[in-house]
Parts: sequence; structure tokens; C-alpha cells
Amino acid sequence: MRWQGQAVDDVDAQALPGLESRSGIVRSVTTPEFAGMTFHEVLAKSALNAVPGASKMPFAWTVNPYRGCSHACSYCFARGTHEYLGLDGGADFDSQIVVKTNVVEVLQRELRRGSWRHETVALGTNTDPYQRAEGRYRLMPGIVQALADSGTPMSILTKGTLIRRDIPLLVEAKKRVPIDIQMSIAMYDDELQHAIEPGTPSTQARLDTVRALSDAGFRVGVFLMPVLPHLTDSLASIDEALRRISESGADHVVYGSLHLRPGVKPWFFQWLEREHPELLSSYRGLYPGVSVEAPKAYRQWLARRIRPLMRVHGLDARSEEENDSMRGRRMRQRPAPASVRTTLAPADRLF
Repeated sequence: MRWQGQAVDDVDAQALPGLESRSGIVRSVTTPEFAGMTFHEVLAKSALNAVPGASKMPFAWTVNPYRGCSHACSYCFARGTHEYLGLDGGADFDSQIVVKTNVVEVLQRELRRGSWRHETVALGTNTDPYQRAEGRYRLMPGIVQALADSGTPMSILTKGTLIRRDIPLLVEAKKRVPIDIQMSIAMYDDELQHAIEPGTPSTQARLDTVRALSDAGFRVGVFLMPVLPHLTDSLASIDEALRRISESGADHVVYGSLHLRPGVKPWFFQWLEREHPELLSSYRGLYPGVSVEAPKAYRQWLARRIRPLMRVHGLDARSEEENDSMRGRRMRQRPAPASVRTTLAPADRLF
């Protein structure tokens, strides 16, 4: 395993592969409350991760307290990042969770640097900060508090209803810094949701969380993505989804079709072959070879289908590309000087 990106020190180059340094690994933990899961508690060198300049992401900095994700979404774009740790992007990604136990202390130290420019920090861009592990480790309250104390704006993207625990803290933090919250809810058929993202809270529980955040004064966006060809892109499916989103009090919807990055495609196609083998040939046509996105013609067709329904339900419609552009103009500032940039470990690279 390549744990060097997480370790405090690198030593013993003659050790067995993957065990060159164990100094940054505190322990590996299994517990009855999380059957089938292992938590690898590590000491991180850095908390703030600089997004590569060539990235299309509409922010310059991220904090990722966890690696791997118990949500187990078959389509998760971050699956490939587990390979940097010598783990696979399938079952290991779902069950072998790396926990940066010292992330709050390291973040506080980095935010105190005089050269920190208080650029927006994005949470939830790689794996979910409010996944089940957060119930055990409670890292997010310290992260939110540290960012707010330093005057640093933040954005949060999650599928986790555990964010409701932190609503009072987020309300107080919002008095000092801008906070952007997005809830990811792609599936509105319970059977499909359980099949394709078995570790996530139910769709209704997430919609109830949108309502709770909205009632607390946040303008919450819902990520209706990925839209799955032949599974969730019918008029009836989209209409039902938008109706429920509107009733939850969401401010806007960001939609986008399925992306299948190289580290994700094999695992998604395994799921498809098991659950919907009748769709395999169609998906191979839509995502041939190394293709990541659905064809432009499909994405244009999807936009023509979604946008009128958005207006019917009184929702602000944004495609994924439009949302990134809007957030980029609002959130991203000039990068910090090279002298204050933190090292971006391979597992943190988004693109």
C-alpha cells in the first residue's frame, strides 16, 4: 500500500512493499457497530489540499477527512483514488476507510499562516465528509469551526443526513462566513437506490434533511446527478424527482448525466451486468472505450427534457457545467503563492 501521502515520516526503504513506513498509521480498527468495515486511522501531514490549476473544479482548496466511502455508490467517481493506496476501487473503497484523525489540528495550524488568503474551501469533493464514519470520529464540527474561526468560506456537498447534527454549528458559522450547502440525491425509486447506493440514507431522509437545512436559513441545492440512461431519465422519473425536490424546500437543482471515469467504469459495469444485463449493450454504446461522458447529443436531449420540468416545479435549473462556472466565478480566487501551497497527495487528486 502506498500510504506515504498520509504518513508523517517515510522510513525503511528496505521494508516489504507497502510497509516502508508505518509511523503515520495510528491503528486499523474494526468494530461491531460497523460490521464488514475497517477504519485505518492515520496522521496526515496536511489538511488543505490545493486543487491542480488545470482542474475544471470551481474551487482552489479542499479538505477531505476520509478516504473511501461507506455509501458504496456503484457510480462514484472517486473510486479510482483508492488505487493510490494499493486498494481496489470496488469492495475496498466501500469498506476500507482511511481516517485522518489529526485533520482538525493540522487544519487549524495551516489556517493560522499569515499567507492564507481565506479562499473558499470545499468539503465533500472526493468522498463524503458526512458518511457513517463521521458518526464515530466527529471530525466535521472541528473542521467547520476552524474554517469559520479563521474567516474562511466553505462549501459542503453530502449525501449524509448526519449533517443535521451540525445544523446549530453551521447556523452560527454562517453568521461569520459564507456557507454553500448541496445535498446529492440522484435516485427516487427506493429499489434502485438500495441497489446502486446501498450505504446511503434513504431518499426521503435526505429530502427531509434538505427541509431541515432550508428551515434553518440555508439556500440548499440538490444534485440530481448522475442521471442514468434508461433508468432515471424518463419523463415520469424526472417529474417525480423534481416534484419531491421542490416540496423539500430546495433552492435550485444541478443536473448531469452519468460520468464513468477509468477507475469507476469496471465496477459500474459489474453492477450493471448483475442488476440490469439488458442494458449492457446500450451503455457500451454510450460509453465506448475510454469515453467518460455520455455523448453530447444525449446530454442535449436530457437538457431539453429537464429544463421545462424545472420551470413547472419552480426550480432554478443548472447543468453541471453551468453550476461549476457559476460557483467558479463566485468562489474561486487567485491561487495562493507556491510558498504556502500544501502538498497534494495522489489520493487527493480529483482530475
